[in-house]
Amino acid sequence: MSLVERQDTMNTESFVWDGGQGSVGDYIALLKPRVMSLVIFTAFVGMMLAPGNIHPVLATVSLLCIAIGAGASGALNMWYDADIDQIMSRTANRPIPAGKVSRDEAFAFGMTLSIGSVVTLGLLVNWFAGAFLAFTIFFYVIVYTMWLKRSTPQNIVIGGAAGAFPPMIGWASVTGGVSLESVVLFLIIFMWTPPHFWALALFKNSDYKAAGVPMMPVVAGENSTRNQILAYSVVLTPLAVAPYLLGFAGIFYGVSAGILGAIFLALAFNVWRVRDGEAARKATVHLFSYSIFYLFMLFAILLAESLIAGL
Repeated sequence: MSLVERQDTMNTESFVWDGGQGSVGDYIALLKPRVMSLVIFTAFVGMMLAPGNIHPVLATVSLLCIAIGAGASGALNMWYDADIDQIMSRTANRPIPAGKVSRDEAFAFGMTLSIGSVVTLGLLVNWFAGAFLAFTIFFYVIVYTMWLKRSTPQNIVIGGAAGAFPPMIGWASVTGGVSLESVVLFLIIFMWTPPHFWALALFKNSDYKAAGVPMMPVVAGENSTRNQILAYSVVLTPLAVAPYLLGFAGIFYGVSAGILGAIFLALAFNVWRVRDGEAARKATVHLFSYSIFYLFMLFAILLAESLIAGL
């Protein structure tokens, strides 16, 4: 059976689950709270770095709307991906495949939150930010989840843009537009996404293969994936220093980004170098775990410098 035929078969499977039994915790799980926390944080940093002022109430509204919009995207992603989520061990316990929330309930939940977050952000803050949030939800659900994820090994590369937009939306909430600085913040997350997720894909290769998802290790092989992880890491590490070079971050950020990037690059090189056995598995896990810390620290230092400068 071809990959396309397999996907068509999965897409037409019927799911017989009793709806209405989900707890508050199940609906929170639909929002992908761990992903949402990163979205909130990077959006807040974008907001703090943006020139100009925003009323604290409107800032809170903006962050809340961005968070809800991200959560809505997660719920709609789980709605559409319920067929493959039940196959993969990493996602089998999500609310829909676990039978705690029905697909219809997840869809209604996601759509309600999507519309509510976009309209609220537009009405109370500004319509540019609201439209940007709407485009981000559209990009993640339609472009990534429904199209790219099941059709190309470049799914994470292109689809990763959705996860890189939040600092630009935070910036737009303050300024009503975007700028070079906000684009740089976007590019850092955009270039970080492939090595981060491909490290996970190497570790969970059998899951993606069983579900018929054409992640890079499944289609191009593990060695090609390791090559690309290293290539993206080589581009990412100097790019992360750009906020200092462009003058919207201080020397402490510049030095820290250089050190953190050197560690990232060393771990990526280790993934490229060690290709077999338990040592290879540990190398991918180390890179995946560190990549989360790396991105958090970059934005945390940007935030700290911004707060200190405002004192």
